[in-house]
Amino acid sequence: MKRLKNSLLVFGTLLLIISCNTYTIPVESFREQMIGETSESIREVQISNPLFYSDIKYNSNNLKRIIVTDKDGKRTYLDNSPSIEMRVTDVSGKKYNFYFDTVILENDTLKGGRSRFAKVLDRQIPMDSVVKIEVQDGGKKFEYQN
Repeated sequence: MKRLKNSLLVFGTLLLIISCNTYTIPVESFREQMIGETSESIREVQISNPLFYSDIKYNSNNLKRIIVTDKDGKRTYLDNSPSIEMRVTDVSGKKYNFYFDTVILENDTLKGGRSRFAKVLDRQIPMDSVVKIEVQDGGKKFEYQN
């Protein structure tokens, strides 16, 4: 059973990678864009829940657009939304996933949420250990309700 779960997880991840445009954000650009996005500036948002009839409430940053780099090295903009996913790679090569709209930068520490359903699943990473930041629109049917 565990092997089947792992196979399904790998297959699902491959589908996401193949079907979504992935962009990068240089670490210094990320720092500049996140200035002011701290725990004092977050706001509560409500999004549609594609799995159940009730909406989900959580704290979000206030960014409207993200400056990203596409695969050809061209700078472009990506509108922030509840479906934007972020993958951070640290100096050891370990990768961490977040929902971008939950990410803040506080005391040179990146903080963000890994789940919409379990708010306790947040993560903190020192920015000096971050070597790569990637974002993509996961295509999930989340929409802001407020």
